[in-house]
Amino acid sequence: MGWYLAGFDVVGIDQDDQPRYPFPFIRGDAIEYIRAHGREYDVIHASWPCQYGAAITKGTNAHLRETYPDLIKPGREAMLAAGRPYVIENPDARPDVVLCGTMFGLPILRHRKFEAHGWFPLALPHTPHRGRVRGHRHGKHYDGPYVAAYGNGGGKATVPEMQAAMAITWTDVRHELTEAIPPAYTQFLAEQAAEQILAERYRVAA
Repeated sequence: MGWYLAGFDVVGIDQDDQPRYPFPFIRGDAIEYIRAHGREYDVIHASWPCQYGAAITKGTNAHLRETYPDLIKPGREAMLAAGRPYVIENPDARPDVVLCGTMFGLPILRHRKFEAHGWFPLALPHTPHRGRVRGHRHGKHYDGPYVAAYGNGGGKATVPEMQAAMAITWTDVRHELTEAIPPAYTQFLAEQAAEQILAERYRVAA
């Protein structure tokens, strides 16, 4: 959504149907699609599944790690071969930019790493966290200005709270919301990408 808000025409690729996806959608293997069609796009954004690199998988659930796909290397190779600017959002991505909801005035502590290639995004100052995430921790309930957009129970945010905290309106499915990136993140990056891509295009044309 952030790329769309920055002026891009967006096409989504996933191996599973995404009936609530708000833009043109192609069902298929994303890496194979990039290999075949990546050159046709101005920029490629990849949010590969995060479970392999997630902190909880490396710690508490380490015994499950090898059951999850690790798509960083083959995905990066496919995008490099396509020769287009790209961005990867993933726990194992190179942290060229790290964004949090507090940077955009959102009541959610959701740190995400973004790796960029072929363009150079600027970061934002990380606004200090002021208060706790609301919910239960170790049997005790805490109040606070932030909501937790993950899991179920334990005082986690409701679906409407997650929608409001991330400014997401196109889905009301909890699982999809807990996997989502606030559009403010990608709009911030996409506006910079658009400026740099257009500047390079017109410089070459001149």
